[in-house]
Amino acid sequence: MQSLLLIAIGIVVGIMSGLCGIGGGILVVPALIYFFHYTQHEAQGTSLAMLLPPIGLLAVWRYWQAGHVKFIPALLLASAFAIGAFVGAHFAVSIPQTAMRRLFGAMVTVIGLYMTLRK
Repeated sequence: MQSLLLIAIGIVVGIMSGLCGIGGGILVVPALIYFFHYTQHEAQGTSLAMLLPPIGLLAVWRYWQAGHVKFIPALLLASAFAIGAFVGAHFAVSIPQTAMRRLFGAMVTVIGLYMTLRK
C-alpha cells in the first residue's frame, strides 16, 4: 500500500510539475510529512534524492519541441543551483525540525501569496 501511495504521489507531482514548471519538492515534502509522517529533514532529503535521475528530461523535451526552452540560461541556473543546494543542505541538516518546518512553510506561503496577488 505504501508503494502505491508513493507512486500516486509521484504521478500527481510529476503532472503538476510538467503543467506548472515547478520543482516537485514543494508538493512532495508536505506529502511525505502528512502521509508517511517523515520528519522535515527526511522529507527534504527524500525529495532531493528523487531529483537525482533525469526526472525533468521528458518534460523538457516537450517544452523544447514547442520552442520554449532557453538552454544557456538553464545551464547557468543549474550550475548555480547545484552550488546553492550543496550549501543549503549543509546548513539545513543542523537546523532543528521545528525551525526547518516553519522555514519551509513560510517560503511556500510567501511564494504562493506573491504568485496569487501579483498583477
